[in-house]
Amino acid sequence: QVQLVESGGGLVQAGGSLRLSCAAAVSGYSFSINRMGWYRQAPGKQRELVAAITSGGTTNYVDSVKGRFIISRDNAKSTAYLQMNSLKPEDPAVYYCNKGPMPWSWGQGTQVTVSS
Repeated sequence: QVQLVESGGGLVQAGGSLRLSCAAAVSGYSFSINRMGWYRQAPGKQRELVAAITSGGTTNYVDSVKGRFIISRDNAKSTAYLQMNSLKPEDPAVYYCNKGPMPWSWGQGTQVTVSS
């Protein structure tokens, strides 16, 4: 199974920014052909997809993060990124990345906390 390692989370004030990284233990080619997504799961809630990027670089976002989050990828490094700006009190969650459809095993995620 592919190992996914998310990092970059932390505590930030509302309005602040964080940049998350997700390194996949696969070849650059295997990474590049897959759509990658960032998901988040808040306590007591289901995991939701917040941003996705296709193999061709087309991006999509859930309405609640449009204009604030930017997903990107570096296929040579088998790494996906999520730049999160203007963080809001409703953004705290554990953030995960994975491919879709047919996800790999889920990583541990990275915790994002926003103080008001």
